[in-house]
Amino acid sequence: MELSSISSQVSSQASAQISAQMSLLLLRKTLELQDITGLVQSAAPVSAPSNPPNLGNSIDVMA
Repeated sequence: MELSSISSQVSSQASAQISAQMSLLLLRKTLELQDITGLVQSAAPVSAPSNPPNLGNSIDVMA
């Protein structure tokens, strides 16, 4: 083999390894975001207050 052939193989292997690492990183981040989204969606929605409708409509300023 020639030196240029060997260097191009090493370069292509390094490029493939970097590409695989970036793909794995992207997959991890995607899974993290899905976990976070699932937690947010599973949180209980805020319910309306259960107080009677007339409660809190007036303030007694005469004490």
